[in-house]
Amino acid sequence: MNSNTSQTVMVVEDEEAFIEALVVGLRREGFGVEVARDGAEALSNFDRISPDIVLLDVMLPKVSGTDVCREIRKKSQVPIIMVSAKGTELDTVVGLEVGADDYIVKPYRIRELVARVRAALRRSNVASSGEAVETGASINVGDVVIDPEQHVVTVRGTVTKLPLKEFELLYVLIANAGRVLTRDTLIDRVWGSDYYGDTKTLDVHIKRLRSKVEVDPGNPTAILTIRGLGYKFERPA
Repeated sequence: MNSNTSQTVMVVEDEEAFIEALVVGLRREGFGVEVARDGAEALSNFDRISPDIVLLDVMLPKVSGTDVCREIRKKSQVPIIMVSAKGTELDTVVGLEVGADDYIVKPYRIRELVARVRAALRRSNVASSGEAVETGASINVGDVVIDPEQHVVTVRGTVTKLPLKEFELLYVLIANAGRVLTRDTLIDRVWGSDYYGDTKTLDVHIKRLRSKVEVDPGNPTAILTIRGLGYKFERPA
């Protein structure tokens, strides 16, 4: 994090109209703004800028936004919000899979974007303080063992790597195994009560978890959808 009181947003965008609006809108809200106009420039300047958060367009010259996100994640957990004119579930899955924290679709209102930036920064501050997930002894439910202290998940005897948000979501589900957790409860516990996005992010993470936990992800027996309510992690009979 930057030592100055103004938090810095690195805007990675190649459309001048969006750049101008973002610079004006973010600076008006008290943020410092640094601009990279292509993916190569973003990667080249990331360490120098040391931003507090990255607004990353998906479609960029030279290096794509997904590749930029993937490279940043190799060395930093800085919050990343992907920005794109695309809004299909596949695009969202790809963005979250490579490590983005949130996803917003163009055109967007600057007020909504600023709210998402502030929420992502607050969640990042909580995570860095070690309060994001309750810690305690390992929990074993069925074929899954989760160790919150070591941040390790074992599925049917094999260690399975999970991104932070998938790990937190699985922990909440397993810690409440057998109980139905509403969608709002899960979003509040994992993304925070100030989360401004839609519930598609939760659904994408559930789908990703099923692909790693279930024997047959198409016919889940552990992470169940409770129609009209939410999800639950089923205890084995």
